[in-house]
Amino acid sequence: MQESRSASQQRDGAAQAHGRLRVLMAGGGTGGHVIPALAIARELRDRYAAEVRFVGTARGLETKLVPEAGFPLELIHVGQLKNVSLATRLRTLADLPLGILRCFGLLRQFRPQVVIGVGGYASGPAMMAAVLTRTPTLAYEPNAVPGLANRLVGRLVSAAAVNFASTCHFFRNAQVTGVPVRREFFSLPAKTAAMPANLLIFGGSQGARVFNEALPRIAAALLQAVPGLTIVHQAGANHVEETRHAYELSGAGTARWQVWAFLDDMPRRFADADLILCRSGSSVAELAAAGKPSLLVPFPRAADDHQRKNAEVMASAGAARMLLESEATPHRLLEELTALFQDREALARMSEKARPLAHPDALQTIGEIAKRLAEGTASR
Repeated sequence: MQESRSASQQRDGAAQAHGRLRVLMAGGGTGGHVIPALAIARELRDRYAAEVRFVGTARGLETKLVPEAGFPLELIHVGQLKNVSLATRLRTLADLPLGILRCFGLLRQFRPQVVIGVGGYASGPAMMAAVLTRTPTLAYEPNAVPGLANRLVGRLVSAAAVNFASTCHFFRNAQVTGVPVRREFFSLPAKTAAMPANLLIFGGSQGARVFNEALPRIAAALLQAVPGLTIVHQAGANHVEETRHAYELSGAGTARWQVWAFLDDMPRRFADADLILCRSGSSVAELAAAGKPSLLVPFPRAADDHQRKNAEVMASAGAARMLLESEATPHRLLEELTALFQDREALARMSEKARPLAHPDALQTIGEIAKRLAEGTASR
């Protein structure tokens, strides 16, 4: 306890001496963790002139995206605990103390005034080290049910920023802030009646097998049932050629579909879409911000089944329809997509229900919470 109090006093003294907000962003792995973390980091840098560093692992997307965004990245070694073999779990448990010790060193070196955990492999050790050194902590949780890292530290953190009200009970001092979403999603140009109907399909940066296999099989029938419909399908880099070939063999008119490995202009693709078929990870926040109707097929092996719970929140609000992957047969997908495109009023109602779920001020609110924690003016 004496060491923790001393570390806290040293950090506060360093903060006063340097006069600049310092923030450590902890976690990563998938785009659902890294992309919002980068948005928060940019907000803190641009609004408060904060110095922001990241801590992650060598296996996550942070190794590519964080340096590209211009932020320093420190790496620790920590493995998986969920959906892995017993041997892997045992190795991870053995590595955890070393990961926490490494984070102690990073905290002593950088002396952040607040540590923000975004979930993922590195989040748990960094947040635990921060708790033990009495460094203010902010947990960011976009899903209806927190991942393992955030569940482990949820009752110990100083505050939490969550996307769903139902998530608040997992944390101390939780506030519904929503998920940081690019501003472009909130101001998409409206479609006109003269523009062709469009279906946007994506399953994350790696694509989704269920979409890649099923949609080419039903493309010709769907395009026949919905005159003028066009399809844009993100298949993932590893599956784009086989998916494109399957569309070519389907008999669907080649002018009415496109298959891409990756779409890097998502706001424009959302603007063109009348309906979106996708997974239900962090994309649900973009759907809400854009006010786009969706048919959601949760990834069944997502940690703690959080994608299903996200989809259930959207569906219960009337903003989306949900199919479990076991239900998403080609026949059922054709039936659901055809019915939705033939009921424009239903699509309009889903759009209206989606928008109230969005939080246009999420970034600003999360930044303000972090700033208050750093200054010692927030409840903890």
